[in-house]
Amino acid sequence: GPWRAAPSGAADLEREGGPRPAAGWDDLAGRAPGQRNPATALAAERARQTRMAVVGPVTERWAPEQAGPVHENWQLAAPIGPATDLWALGALLFRAVQGHAPYPEESTAELVQIVCAEPPAFAEECGPLRPVVESLLRQDPTERIDFEELSGWLRSLVRSAPEPEAGLHVISAPPVETGRLPIVRRRGELVRRRRAGLPAHHGRHKRGRGETDRSPRSLGRTLLLLILLAMAGAVAYAMFFMPKNDTNGAGAPDRTGAAGEASQAPPAKSPDAGGESRPDRSSPAPDPGASRTAGGSTEPQSNVADGFTLRKDAEGFRVAVAEGWNRTPRNGSGQVVYGKGDFELIVVPGRDRASEFGDDPMAYQRDSEPELASYRASSWATSSGLKTIEVGGRTMAEGQFTWTGAGGELYVRNVAVLIDGRYHVVQVRGPEGERDEVTRLFEQASATYQYTR
Repeated sequence: GPWRAAPSGAADLEREGGPRPAAGWDDLAGRAPGQRNPATALAAERARQTRMAVVGPVTERWAPEQAGPVHENWQLAAPIGPATDLWALGALLFRAVQGHAPYPEESTAELVQIVCAEPPAFAEECGPLRPVVESLLRQDPTERIDFEELSGWLRSLVRSAPEPEAGLHVISAPPVETGRLPIVRRRGELVRRRRAGLPAHHGRHKRGRGETDRSPRSLGRTLLLLILLAMAGAVAYAMFFMPKNDTNGAGAPDRTGAAGEASQAPPAKSPDAGGESRPDRSSPAPDPGASRTAGGSTEPQSNVADGFTLRKDAEGFRVAVAEGWNRTPRNGSGQVVYGKGDFELIVVPGRDRASEFGDDPMAYQRDSEPELASYRASSWATSSGLKTIEVGGRTMAEGQFTWTGAGGELYVRNVAVLIDGRYHVVQVRGPEGERDEVTRLFEQASATYQYTR
């Protein structure tokens, strides 16, 4: 602070006839009237300690002339003046460029001691500002540059500074369209009224009720009312004009009945049985009119989708096959093939033993299954959806595969099931562009496959 007394000059010493004796701790300092500096060295040291407690460890506030301890010859200490402000500027520039202060700021006592004893840290990353910062942070206040030299130095640095690089992320400004510039209007003027030819109202003049515009709140209420009316109209249309789904047939009695009465639905009847009851599912009777094919027969079943037929094959399994597909007898690889056009359903009923290929269906499918040998040998093949499933004590591995065959790129859905120590394979092949159809055929076949032996 400004409580330090400036030292007397050489001219004053000669004028007074020689140097004055050093002032003691309790000697009063000669000061001009009106100054509020400490009167003794003890008061100066107390003021220094108080300033340390108030200011704290801030390098900009502790120049060496401010941080130095007070001795008996305290009146001969370095003066506090413009050079002190230059020190603060140098510390501020150092902090702004380097990212930290030139002195450690963990403790105030350590800071005021190290400021007077050691030079500041090197301003290595200050670039062109390094000589300026180092000149401002000199411990001797008489060696610091003055304001005029500092301003000239900074002015030359600003003039010679290169233009900043824009970098990679640059967005070019759109071309200026004069037609889209905002229209300059007088303050308080309503543009919509001016365009409509209506008188504009300015200031605090109240408008009549007939001229008041609709507020956004009234507009929101109107929109909400229109939406509710549209929804009510849609519900009314659905109730009165859309056809009703009558599950009981024509003339069915009302199911609701009176309160407290149990409604009784009539027994379900087969649509093609002529009023006869449906036979019990626990003991299905074979259809005598079902068409038989070579090596197997067709059986109706309720869980088969439309367009599919549950076939009981002579090789000892049942599977759902699309209607109109042809069966190929079991070949030398143990495969029973159903097919039509570009689609094939391959069924292998227990050809490979788990004792030979291991009891891991995923490893069997990936490394040993002969039906996927073309996939393993192809140079351009993909696989996805590989997963192991355990249902009802059975373990199966499922996957989706693609490879390029003789007729083009194939899409294959495959499942390998381990039943009683043997591997059963159900596989559907088709063109890559018919993935949905291959998936539909595979889901029916894999869901209905049953080994009957």
